[in-house]
Amino acid sequence: MSLEDKERWEKKYVANFIPQGNVEVVELYSKLAEGRRALDLACGMGRNSKVLLEQGFEVDALDISPTAIASLQNIENLYAKEVDFDTYVLAENKYDLIVCTYFLKRELFPQIEKALKENGVFIFETFMHHPDNTKEPSNKSFLLEEGELEATFDERYEILHLKEFMTQDRCGEYVMKASMVAKKRRGGMTDDDFWA
Repeated sequence: MSLEDKERWEKKYVANFIPQGNVEVVELYSKLAEGRRALDLACGMGRNSKVLLEQGFEVDALDISPTAIASLQNIENLYAKEVDFDTYVLAENKYDLIVCTYFLKRELFPQIEKALKENGVFIFETFMHHPDNTKEPSNKSFLLEEGELEATFDERYEILHLKEFMTQDRCGEYVMKASMVAKKRRGGMTDDDFWA
């Protein structure tokens, strides 16, 4: 990620910008994982990691912010590490569950699939582009398009939950979100297969 991206996230966490409440899709569907090894991708201050710990998972938590990662040290069964997702490579066939919320880097999708064990579960939720959004980021590439998750994941995963919905954030802004829970199908894949 660029230095600008790192500084932007670091500024949020230093200012104690911590989203309130659990992400419902994580709380509800993480129990579907068959094993106890989980990855919280772009973990921020660890709200998803802490939910997973309460459910008995051993959690690797990755983020670009030193402040976020420092806040997650010395917690039993939580292994937090500062990484740059432009260069970091996920370990293959390691996780029963991968969670990623409110961070979109499409280039990671093939790595996520390889990092999941057979029948591993991927839980993903983030913002979508929609004409009724009252606030959007300056970079539209940070937003999903309508139907994008189904089109991207349907062939190689069993989609267990998929929802696109409008909601109101804590500042009163209306934002469209997409939420997905998908189980990795049997069989391998290559990066070319993923984007074909």
